[in-house]
Amino acid sequence: MTRIALVTGASGGIGKAVCQRLAVDGYAVIATDLSAEAAMTVANQLPGEGHKGYALDVSDESDVAAKIGSIERDTGPITALIAAAGILILDENGQRRAITETSIEEWSTTQTVNSTGTFLLLREFLRARKDLKVAGARFVGFSSVAAQLGGYRSSSAYIASKSAVLGLIRAGAREGAALDVAVNAVAPGLIDAPMLRLSLDPSQDAEIAKSIPQGRIGTPDDVAGAVSFLAGPDSAYITGSVIDVNGGYRMQ
Repeated sequence: MTRIALVTGASGGIGKAVCQRLAVDGYAVIATDLSAEAAMTVANQLPGEGHKGYALDVSDESDVAAKIGSIERDTGPITALIAAAGILILDENGQRRAITETSIEEWSTTQTVNSTGTFLLLREFLRARKDLKVAGARFVGFSSVAAQLGGYRSSSAYIASKSAVLGLIRAGAREGAALDVAVNAVAPGLIDAPMLRLSLDPSQDAEIAKSIPQGRIGTPDDVAGAVSFLAGPDSAYITGSVIDVNGGYRMQ
């Protein structure tokens, strides 16, 4: 049976790399993004067959339920769901706002996409796997080194939202175990993707790299490799875990 992987935030730098890697791994990839056109563009560029692209708003409860339901009916049961969609809101100069200057709108929007969105995806995936068990089912969420260190370039809203994912993954792992679903996450560090470039000009890369033990900023492929492991058979006895993908940055 064809293994199906659903990836949210598929047109982003990391999301696109994850789609590419999972396609190489042999999955039929369902690429989703806010823009149907962007999602379909990603799907059409992937190697292999069976890939599709759809619009999906992870913050919309009805959209998440409807889309996962239709994919399960029309394409087949989802083996791996990768919750890569996320948002970081900075000020007009690309800097984090102080907590005292953070609006409730910024806070709510960030929580709704990053933490509530992950919850909605996990909930619907577990419901689907409760109705029909799938061998090797996997859920991979996205936290961040910002949640582990308090963040240097990320907003308080982003840090809090990614911290919520850490707790959700552990709760989901306990409930998912009875359904043969492994629930884990990755926590990327400084990755050369559009979100990092909101606050870091490439001219600063060499200086920033000095603070990373491996001496370089990470790539989307570095993150995709960790996701591939968590989505694959070699992670069968791993659940409730978070893989740091940061070149040793959190040791500093």
